[in-house]
Amino acid sequence: MKKVQAQGILKYIGALPLIMSLLLIIPTVVVWVIYPRAGYVMLFSTIILFLAALFVFVTSRRNIRRELVNFASDYGQVQKGLLKGLAVPYALLDEDGHFVWSNTGFSAIIHKDRFYESSITSFFPEITKDKLPKDNKVTSFDLTYEKRDYRVDMRLIPIKGEKKGAYPEFNGNLIAVFFFDETDIHLYMRLNHEQALVAGLIYIDNYDDALESVEDVRRSMLTALIDRQINKYLKEYNAIVKKTEKDKYFTVVKRVDFDRMKENRFAILDSVKNISIGNQMSVTLSMGFGLEEESFLTNSEYARNAIDLALGRGGDQAAVKSPETITYFGGRSQQVEKSTRVKARVKAHALREIIEGKERVLVMGHKKTDIDSFGASLGIFRAADSLGKKCNIVINEVSSSIKPFVETITGDREYSPDIIISSDEAVQLCDDNAVVVVVDTNSPVYTECPELLSIAKTIVVLDHHRMGSERITNATLSYIESYASSACEMVSEILQYFSDGIKIKAAEADCLYAGIMIDTNNFMTKTGVRTFEAAAFLRRNGANVTRVRKLFRNDISEFKARAEVVQNAELYRGRYAISVCPDDLESPTVTGAQAANELLNINQVMGAFVLTDCDGKIYISARSIDDLNVQIIMEKFGGGGHMNIAGAQLEGKSMDEAISSLKETLDAMEKEGEIK
Repeated sequence: MKKVQAQGILKYIGALPLIMSLLLIIPTVVVWVIYPRAGYVMLFSTIILFLAALFVFVTSRRNIRRELVNFASDYGQVQKGLLKGLAVPYALLDEDGHFVWSNTGFSAIIHKDRFYESSITSFFPEITKDKLPKDNKVTSFDLTYEKRDYRVDMRLIPIKGEKKGAYPEFNGNLIAVFFFDETDIHLYMRLNHEQALVAGLIYIDNYDDALESVEDVRRSMLTALIDRQINKYLKEYNAIVKKTEKDKYFTVVKRVDFDRMKENRFAILDSVKNISIGNQMSVTLSMGFGLEEESFLTNSEYARNAIDLALGRGGDQAAVKSPETITYFGGRSQQVEKSTRVKARVKAHALREIIEGKERVLVMGHKKTDIDSFGASLGIFRAADSLGKKCNIVINEVSSSIKPFVETITGDREYSPDIIISSDEAVQLCDDNAVVVVVDTNSPVYTECPELLSIAKTIVVLDHHRMGSERITNATLSYIESYASSACEMVSEILQYFSDGIKIKAAEADCLYAGIMIDTNNFMTKTGVRTFEAAAFLRRNGANVTRVRKLFRNDISEFKARAEVVQNAELYRGRYAISVCPDDLESPTVTGAQAANELLNINQVMGAFVLTDCDGKIYISARSIDDLNVQIIMEKFGGGGHMNIAGAQLEGKSMDEAISSLKETLDAMEKEGEIK
């Protein structure tokens, strides 16, 4: 066996007394010179000390080495014992992932004591060779083994030795693997998640209208039945519910019960409609829930935002808001038109006050401006002009669908040449004394100039589309009514209350009337009493049906394109008409929308989807009849709209990929019960 030798500082500790005794020779010589008699004493003492130190050095060196070896051996055994009995399962692998050594804890996991030279993949298939660490960084991932959850940390340990004597040099790496059992942690996290409280708000959408549709003696019974239905439903999910107003409820439910409620897609939305004691109008609910486990205060605020979104989208649905997403359930009913115009009058007066306090009005609609957006913009122009305010309409590109109407306005000398401006010009004109009015959209992304929304201090939103996840949140005045047929209908109502004796020119009335015609498909869809009243108001102000119809006439190529779309339509699942619009037209998206309306005339077709490739994007025009909600379908693609009229834009996809994606979405939504 190789002789053990002390190294480093241990070499000199044993020889230190000898060195010190030799150093005493110098003071001995000094004393000898000064006082010889004392020098003899010092010399004798130094010799005795040196001999004693030499004796100790020679006789005890072997014993010291033996004690050092025994200590090192005991220390190594302690280290080995500690690693072997370490509570954390631990193993060493070679560079190929084969076991070299493991402690008792790791052996207990796999229930084996002899498994060396076996691959770790044979026990844990998730740990493949490509997942082994290649550098000094710790590699971590989770796995489950025999119903236990582990976090696995793997670390590379470089080993480099020097060749000494008979021992060969070793250069290589070992891989240390630690298994941290997180089963209990995950259990407590899951329990904490399940026991977290979810705040919710429940509103009856049409409480007053439903009561008015039933006899007086039965109204209390109808109210009692609604209360009973809501309380019974929430009791099934162990929820606490408190009625805060005659048509409003506040509820608190555990997350585990709320997840069950969500799996059933909030069945109360459909069951409450079945309450009937002679009421001619079905009762509908709107529900808003907030999911924020960090703070119950934030949770309740999320619930408030969610109920606003549900109401803004027309009611009869549940909105669930979390820090990451907003999810909607239901929304199969059309919002009932309100017979009162009080809200329109209040909004008209508020708009007047805002415009009076500014020097300039900038109006913009959505990208690819259509006649509804342009007509509503002209209505706001007339309102601003009646107050003597400068007004500009932001349009970047005049499509063929609105070109005849735009030429009618720009060709009239009574209008300023700069009535229509581009986005760049609008940004330069926008300052603290300007108000930006957004019509026919409530999504900041789809506006003609999104930059204006970040510059303007005062913003007004007038729209008839249901609100989506992305909406203009910094508006000073927001008037969004999804029951309205069109933005032109809303603006026509506002003009009636904006100021006394306001004069609308015939060309402006034509554009407003045309906007209503297009969005109602010639007054066949989504029309109510107020729609016809708005049309009558425009007729009194000079709107001419024949003149509007002439402006809507298309050339032969667009007519043939619509016929081609209908001819090539595929009837998917026997109820969804899917077709592609040719892209060699001046305004293919408009033609696609018109063709989608035509497809609804086919028997058994519930929904029509026409896809158009334009400007590097795939535009989807969706139309529906009956109870199919195309809005929630288009929201899957980042779009939106109405229950029966919606659209979306897809980027980075080919036409075939877009059609496949649409079919997959329809299949998934039918399977999950989102559409029927």
